[in-house]
Amino acid sequence: MSQKIRTRFAPSPTGRMHVGNLRTALYAYLIAKHEGGDFLLRIEDTDQERFVEGATEIIYRTLAKTGLIHDEGPDKDGGVGPYVQSERQAAGIYMEYAKQLVEKGEAYYCFCDKERLEGLKQTVAGKEISIYDKHCLSLSKEEVEANLAAGKPYVIRQNNPRTGTTTFKDEIYGDITVDNAELDDMILIKSDGYPTYNFANVVDDHLMGITHVVRGNEDLSSSPKYNRLYDAFGWEVPVYVHCPLITDENHQKLSKRSGHSSFEDLIEQGFVTEAVVNFVALLGWSPEDNQEMMSLQQLVEKFDYHHMSKSPAVFDYTKLKWLNGEYLKAMDFDDFYELAEPYIKEVIHREMNLRKVAELVKTRIEIFPDIREQIDFLEELPQYDTAMYTHKKMKTNEETSLEVLKDILPTLEAQEDYSNDALYAVISEYVAEKGYKNGYVLWPLRTAVSGKQSTPGGATEIMELLGKEETLRRIRTGIELLSK
Repeated sequence: MSQKIRTRFAPSPTGRMHVGNLRTALYAYLIAKHEGGDFLLRIEDTDQERFVEGATEIIYRTLAKTGLIHDEGPDKDGGVGPYVQSERQAAGIYMEYAKQLVEKGEAYYCFCDKERLEGLKQTVAGKEISIYDKHCLSLSKEEVEANLAAGKPYVIRQNNPRTGTTTFKDEIYGDITVDNAELDDMILIKSDGYPTYNFANVVDDHLMGITHVVRGNEDLSSSPKYNRLYDAFGWEVPVYVHCPLITDENHQKLSKRSGHSSFEDLIEQGFVTEAVVNFVALLGWSPEDNQEMMSLQQLVEKFDYHHMSKSPAVFDYTKLKWLNGEYLKAMDFDDFYELAEPYIKEVIHREMNLRKVAELVKTRIEIFPDIREQIDFLEELPQYDTAMYTHKKMKTNEETSLEVLKDILPTLEAQEDYSNDALYAVISEYVAEKGYKNGYVLWPLRTAVSGKQSTPGGATEIMELLGKEETLRRIRTGIELLSK
């Protein structure tokens, strides 16, 4: 194996990028970058039936946005291209290597039709399986050539032994041994001339010098067949790193129906890219120091795949929201405002300092859609119960609140400067003069101007945003309600 680590991300362009795929890309990137190696992008588009228009662009966009920049790929030739499987297929690469295996007796042409293959199906433990019976392995060279010359449809199958065992080593799950009787003679080249995913993977990984193969543990069962292919070619087997399954909170496999299974779903739900990447890194791995918030650069420094877990990783949506909230708190204000502004404008249509609104909510939300319910009262005073004016700690009730609002109204009517500091000064002066505690006056004011139990800012901050006219209107409404 060459000293330089080379990993790859080899997605199929079949739609949005699932969280599991993003984790595979992230771990492959981190393994390479932790050791100063190369991270390659290869597009596996040989499954033409599942191909989705525009999905290749989604792959590029997601990798760019998450910072998982590839060193080689379809757009960056590093000398081992093409990096798109359909182009490699058109160049005849897979057929050439399949024929090499046929020559060695490690693969064979199979001409069995659909009807014959249907007849091989059997039910084992309630599950229908089909194990090919090696029928075409016994064809003579002349029979094979006659069939090919006659244009008879065929596939090329791997010739796996029926006795003995095959052992392969995974870095996370250790040595795994399987009985060769369980290994079907898997198809390497399909009847349309395209390679199967499994075969193309092995050929491409070898030709591209991939040293570490990162993939989900659902591929564990296929690994013995891969190893037999490496052995058949006389190639060095790469290091396998199988990632644990990702489940939802009910311990079911995270499905596309969960509503937050893809990177783009999460961004649309108001999460920021850095938080998503950080969270995905922790789905099956944690650093030795148990640090939870890490930038991509910190992940590169800390990532050691030997500390990955075998147990399924739970996609904890609550934890992701918490982590996202921490990222929003730490975010540069201008960057935060750019992302928050569309959500604020959805709610507020009156003249208002929207940057100040953003400042108030920045530390109080976990995802951007939380903004709506935090600020809806600024657009329109909600209907509220006057019982809210009663606050034990502030020693207020409906009677005291009515008295305070009526008493301070002329002062606020006379006040011209409605900036937060000026308002706070004039209210503090009133409080001192009356010998009250601050909360005794500020609680009724905040209730009157917001109509809410909790708000992202205090009374004077809200009054500044609303402006003089709207503030006085709301206080008069409060007096009216309390007078009834």
